[in-house]
Amino acid sequence: MPSKRERELARAKFARQQERRAQRRTRNRFITVAVLGFLFIGVVGFAVYQNSQPEQIIADPAASSSSEPAPATISTNAPIPGCEEPAVVRADNITYGNATTDLPTASEFSLETNCGLIKIATDAKAPTTVGTLAWLANSGYFNNTSCHRLTTQGIFVLQCGDPAGDGTGGPGFSFADENLPVAGADGNFIYPRGTVAMANSGPNTNGSQFFLVYQDSPLPPNYSVWGSITQGLDALDNVASAGVLDGSTDGLPSQAVVISKASTTP
Repeated sequence: MPSKRERELARAKFARQQERRAQRRTRNRFITVAVLGFLFIGVVGFAVYQNSQPEQIIADPAASSSSEPAPATISTNAPIPGCEEPAVVRADNITYGNATTDLPTASEFSLETNCGLIKIATDAKAPTTVGTLAWLANSGYFNNTSCHRLTTQGIFVLQCGDPAGDGTGGPGFSFADENLPVAGADGNFIYPRGTVAMANSGPNTNGSQFFLVYQDSPLPPNYSVWGSITQGLDALDNVASAGVLDGSTDGLPSQAVVISKASTTP
């Protein structure tokens, strides 16, 4: 039987072993926590680094392999009576230098389209607008461009003059409003049938897009009026009768309208 002294030494040895085991467990837990902490910091740091870098823009290989941009979208429906198959629309949105000096004069615009000739008598009260559009027309800017928007409810217009064919195109410059209509008491103004005015995205943002009014239309007096249609309203009526391609009241015309050539008369 162990003596008292031996029992005390055994208990002391057991206590020391337990203490060493506890110290090892504590050390191992510390190491584990430290490793996990370093891993967490590394992951978070990498994410922060990634988020701080400029966003990478990856080009579409199919798009970059082609040197020619895609043509503007137009309806491929069979032509309605009075219209012909349109010419191929331009596949670019070439921008032009700012036309600020030596603007030409024009008393009349002629728009040759696949649905008939449209003639516009210009308004002398909009000399900058007329001169700028004449300069663009004489430069061939409007040739082979589509009329990309038809509206058949609320307002009644066909919008043209965008070589991109989707409402985003322009000549690369803008110019100030002029010859704005005087608003009525309700803040609106009726743009009469036959009116030709500039489309815009706000005050003094005129570019190349314009709209042809085929039925009296209530609009704010925010659009520079530069002419009136003297020939071709029947062609607009014909296009409007075919409606909008997607069946809505505002969008791509069901009957494609392409301006094959725009010219002016001094």
